[in-house]
Amino acid sequence: MDEVVLCGSSCYTKKFYLNPEFEGLPPMIKDELKVMCVLYTEEVSGTIQMLFDEDGSLRIQVDHNEDDLLYDEIGSALEVKRMQRERMELFEALETYYKVVFLGEGGL
Repeated sequence: MDEVVLCGSSCYTKKFYLNPEFEGLPPMIKDELKVMCVLYTEEVSGTIQMLFDEDGSLRIQVDHNEDDLLYDEIGSALEVKRMQRERMELFEALETYYKVVFLGEGGL
């Protein structure tokens, strides 16, 4: 099994994407993911994706077009670290959700 995209956003297309497989997440969580991704692309430029690795770990992947003069590489790294620090509980809960629902781990 490869990586699974949870969500992403692009400043180039001005769009947010939530993988339809995660429509079952509570609306508050979906809204929070959208706000995080869209704010990132508005502040830093480029694209952001949140992905689950094979083991169910959530990671943030960012990218940008080579000719994007607005992209702030240092700001990007700082923003990703800030998100990981401030949203640690959310990310841990999403990892648990993914491991239970998609990987079939953690039965009671």
